[in-house]
Amino acid sequence: MLKFIFMNILLIAFVKEWWFIQISLFLMCFIFSCFMGHDFSVSGLGLSLGSDHLGFILIMLSMWIMALVICASQSIKKTNNSPSGFLVVNLLLLLALLLTFSATDYLLFYISFESSLIPTLILILGWGYQPERIQAGVYMLFYTLFASLPLLVSLLSFYSLGGSLTMGLVPCAESSNFITFMWYFCTIFAFVVKLPMYLVHLWLPKAHVEAPVAGSMILAGVLLKLGGYGLIRVLFLFPEVNKMFSWFWVSVSILGGVIVSFMCLRQVDIKSLIAYSSVAHMGLVLSGLVVFGWWGQTGAVVIMVGHGLCSSGLFCLANMVYERLGSRSLLVNKGLLNFMPSLGLWWFLLSIGNMAAPPTINLLGEISLILSVVSWSKLSMFGIGLLSFFSAAYTLYMYSMSQHGLFFNSLFSCCSGKVSEYLVLMLHWLPLNVLIVKTAMILPSF
Repeated sequence: MLKFIFMNILLIAFVKEWWFIQISLFLMCFIFSCFMGHDFSVSGLGLSLGSDHLGFILIMLSMWIMALVICASQSIKKTNNSPSGFLVVNLLLLLALLLTFSATDYLLFYISFESSLIPTLILILGWGYQPERIQAGVYMLFYTLFASLPLLVSLLSFYSLGGSLTMGLVPCAESSNFITFMWYFCTIFAFVVKLPMYLVHLWLPKAHVEAPVAGSMILAGVLLKLGGYGLIRVLFLFPEVNKMFSWFWVSVSILGGVIVSFMCLRQVDIKSLIAYSSVAHMGLVLSGLVVFGWWGQTGAVVIMVGHGLCSSGLFCLANMVYERLGSRSLLVNKGLLNFMPSLGLWWFLLSIGNMAAPPTINLLGEISLILSVVSWSKLSMFGIGLLSFFSAAYTLYMYSMSQHGLFFNSLFSCCSGKVSEYLVLMLHWLPLNVLIVKTAMILPSF
């Protein structure tokens, strides 16, 4: 793992050359993919770093999304809006993500998990569009920090109990008394907020709406996955307590997903709609993880990868429309099929990916998660049925409102799309649909 971390650090020296950073990130992604050609559970061990199957998948996703972020942010280079600083912040964020997903020690994991917050905040404050970005940044900072400090205390308690914080060597909390209940909630609350679960999700739409396209793509593509990854790493430490409280997490996430779906149906801001849809999808991921089944775990990982690619692509599309029309409102962005016909295909392909249509890997993940949660409780069928129905409803609402109808009278001419933009969209869509051919790559063997 160190070779990739050093490569990432060395790239910071070349931030004056935008094209070099772009090519290097794709090259880094390709080289890393060549290193997972064996059946060992953990590879690249050294200095408390190493990646198992799950870490490998999420590191690949981080590198891929970061390379696409640089491709999609050409306007920063064209307007000369501090492009070198922008690249430095993105490379530091990628460094934090690499350390998080390859950490084999809980304390290193916690430090890198928290350090990813600072570059994201700088992205929102430095390159955001609206004056409300400061409020959005503060919301994100305080929600995440408020939930994360109890996690640090919990990890120190584990260290005092077992003398080690190495993953796999930390003793499980077996008892079921009040202190263990508090310990359990302190440990997983940080990841639940990061996911984010309904009730603690308010920071996400604000951060997405105010962030530049790079911030939105990174938030949707990778940073939300930190919550799911953290839950997979810590839930097995509380086997007894988690069984007692899994009903609570499943209830809140499924019902919250339905409520958020209703909220999506009344959004007029495209970015806000895509952000709220992320909350609904991640609710299903949370319910799959807490029922402690193999189907739930694997389905959650597949949805995390699929949602990362699909949601990032939708934010990229929303930004392309915003750059041309100067608005993200669905009341203004109508009739885009007449206005930008060739982008209409990408709107359609990524929208059906968002509603988990075949052959996307989102369908594979949703089938696994539905099987897992329904086998845990038959009653959850009603909530999951509503969630699946409204997931399709708000995606169709977004597609039909933006593509159909008469376009805005004050718009005269527009570039339908550049080759670089089509390339970015294709690189989002291709893995989303092609990975279903080789599902063994994204189904970790827990």
